[in-house]
Amino acid sequence: MEVYVLDSNFFIQAHRVSYPLDIAFSFWNKVKQLADEGRIISIDKVKNELYDKNDALEAWCKDNLPENFFKDTSHVMAAYGQVSAWAISRNGHYLPNALNEFLDADEADAFLIAYALADNSNRIIVTHEISNPNQRNKIKIPEPCNALGVVFCTTIDMFRRLGETF
Repeated sequence: MEVYVLDSNFFIQAHRVSYPLDIAFSFWNKVKQLADEGRIISIDKVKNELYDKNDALEAWCKDNLPENFFKDTSHVMAAYGQVSAWAISRNGHYLPNALNEFLDADEADAFLIAYALADNSNRIIVTHEISNPNQRNKIKIPEPCNALGVVFCTTIDMFRRLGETF
């Protein structure tokens, strides 16, 4: 079964821009439903990024997402090695700060890609990042995904692929 692995920006952009918690109840109810069904998940590094603000989004996640929603990434180190090797191979293109940020153990992006890569036929990343292969100061999720054959999509694409409405 395909499962969608959510980037931090899925939650942050929804909360701050598109679907505020105090207005878009149907969106957040749908997120809760899909999480309860195991159709959407995320990873421990995303949890760390979301749980550092002590805000309404963090409270919503704690109150509404299943306990096993955020998956442990310690078992995907072989795939993380592939993602890291790709990034290092691009050191002639990306600036050192971009590589350092991407490979920082506290940053979610490389681990998110590794988690999806570890079960590539069943895991799809959901992100709002847009491919920009010429950008040198930041590694965007689509670039390593495209290079490593990891499928990714936007929030709306995910809902369409799932056949869900809200």
